[in-house]
Amino acid sequence: MKQMINAFLNKIFSIFRSEKKKPINETIYEDEERETVSKIYSLWDYLNLIENTQAHHILSVIGFDEWVPMDEIKRRIQELFVIDYKNDRSLYPYIKTLVDVGLLETTNVGGKRKWRKRDLIVKFKEKDKEKEEERLLAFEKIIH
Repeated sequence: MKQMINAFLNKIFSIFRSEKKKPINETIYEDEERETVSKIYSLWDYLNLIENTQAHHILSVIGFDEWVPMDEIKRRIQELFVIDYKNDRSLYPYIKTLVDVGLLETTNVGGKRKWRKRDLIVKFKEKDKEKEEERLLAFEKIIH
């Protein structure tokens, strides 16, 4: 009887004792993250715009790091391509389409709109080919 009471009290008090905790990342299952190789690509490297179009001009003068207003976009286009857009309205539909598609970000601060390119990054996970080949060879040995 005394042993049962001691065992019962030990279980109750074990809740309050600090025990060595297992690391959170420890698992009995195979970790797929260890077997994959991550490759990161930017979609901007693969986008080919038709040259000498408004979309090409706009995306050529807008960067990733700064917000650019319309007057600065027109000034940069004038410097780079020696083309003068007399009307802001000729560029707004193209910028609006680029924002709707998700290529540009927009902000409206103090009644002035500004734009910048969005970071379009894609991460692919590929299984390590060497480990996959080792697995297949081991599997073939088991079968034969």
